[in-house]
Amino acid sequence: MAREKSSKDNAQALFNSLRSAYAVTPVNLKIIDLYVGFAVFTALIQVVYMATVGSFPFNSFLSGVLSCVGTAVLAVCLRIQVNKENKEFKDLPPERAFADFVLCNLVLHLVIMNFLG
Repeated sequence: MAREKSSKDNAQALFNSLRSAYAVTPVNLKIIDLYVGFAVFTALIQVVYMATVGSFPFNSFLSGVLSCVGTAVLAVCLRIQVNKENKEFKDLPPERAFADFVLCNLVLHLVIMNFLG
């Protein structure tokens, strides 16, 4: 009984620690986090839709899911590059990181549109 309470207290302390650490995160990183969450949520909705309705145009399903996952991965890369605490990209201006993000998204979606047929 005491062990369960201890693990519950540890989990609660961990959650409070993460919440307080995320509270000092800059707003631009929080916006990128929301964008990543939205892309992953959209991919999950497409997977649930395919599981319930069917996957007749399977290449359309793959294009949609890969587009969402690819966009989420590119957004995570943008978040890593824009983060001021990351020492590897300290010389990279945020405008350049955003331009890379836009260009890579353009290439990704051109490939996705080509895959649709």
